[in-house]
Amino acid sequence: MSRHAAFVLFLACGIAFHVSHGVEVNVTDSKDKLCLYANLMVNFSVSYETKGNENKTVKMELPNDVTKSASKCDNISSLLKLDFGDGHSFSMNFSMSGKMYQADFITVSFNLSDSSQFPDSLSNETVSVTVKPQITNVGVDTCYSCKSEDVIRADFVNMTLWNVLIQAFVSNGSKSEKITSCKADTPTTPVPPTTHATSTTTAAPVTNSTSTAPPPTTTPTPTLPPPITGNYSIKSGNSTACLLANFGLRIGFKQGEKYQEMNLEPNVTKVSGTCGVNSSELQLTSNTMTVMFTFTNDTAKFRLHALNFTTKMSSGVEFSEGNTNLSLWEAALGSSYMCNKEQNYTITGLLTLYTFNLRVQPFGVAKGVFSTAHECSLDDTSILIPIIVGAALAGLILIVVIAYVIGRRKTYVGYQTL
Repeated sequence: MSRHAAFVLFLACGIAFHVSHGVEVNVTDSKDKLCLYANLMVNFSVSYETKGNENKTVKMELPNDVTKSASKCDNISSLLKLDFGDGHSFSMNFSMSGKMYQADFITVSFNLSDSSQFPDSLSNETVSVTVKPQITNVGVDTCYSCKSEDVIRADFVNMTLWNVLIQAFVSNGSKSEKITSCKADTPTTPVPPTTHATSTTTAAPVTNSTSTAPPPTTTPTPTLPPPITGNYSIKSGNSTACLLANFGLRIGFKQGEKYQEMNLEPNVTKVSGTCGVNSSELQLTSNTMTVMFTFTNDTAKFRLHALNFTTKMSSGVEFSEGNTNLSLWEAALGSSYMCNKEQNYTITGLLTLYTFNLRVQPFGVAKGVFSTAHECSLDDTSILIPIIVGAALAGLILIVVIAYVIGRRKTYVGYQTL
């Protein structure tokens, strides 16, 4: 599913803006202190297929009677999740790194079985879209502001974002008056044309010389030890595990001409996410990176549908890359996917994922343990044995044929001599 979606969002904090139909949300921490504030308005244009095999588009807006119980925040991550209607939701994930924070992902979900919103829908599934917003490098104790429109489109939903004002991390229980503005709101100063001064002073003649540029150097691939295998889980409302994942994880990415790799360290990694009927998410946030895995199912099989990766370089420059159209780690519902051997996956041209001792089950977890595993081809020795036997037989046949040809040739030469 495309990562580009369009949405209308208004978030207000700290300063006065005219809000006509905003939904005000105050999220508090365990000490009942304000940790996230939002005043927002969201409009959706959703297309779906009807029972008459026609496409229909409906327009929706975020109602005032939203439920925020799933929203939460701590020192390094925040989640604004608003449930509304019959199984619909809007959520924004935020993470903090040093003295800056950002919005990592926005996810919207619609329950197509809601006949009041989607009459004559052919599907009864809950469909989701995950997008990467351009809300980055927001200073701590400031509100992010962006009045300019940002239109993003996806396969089945269009939304428009404008008049954004949000504070995802409130440190002292009160909204900030300071603002971090988006680039689109920052006026640009035209660059004056460059004027070359004319000098009457006689200068020494200039001799143009041609030099050969040195050949580009290839940055060697960093050598890292195998990553530590981490055990990660997401629990449902009744405190039982609904998503299980075990793996060692290495990320390789290229920024400019420089290729880098980094291992995920389980002992400093914070786990968050959600479990749904048709979509589940696992977000892992460490001191160096944030990785979001999105799993979907089609009532028969599940798969890794999307992966988004964000890190901040030592220079302070942020690297963010992802793919929302994947078909990895596929297995039948009610089972788990396992691949113990090292695997590497090209997520995009700039991003590579390496896994070690992988086992995941994003749906149908029973009693907090993995179900029977679907093994990857590298682990399945029942496949390798026939391949090895077949290769050996093929080699034996080739040897026999070569010996026969050589024997025939010697016999033919012998006849000629006689």
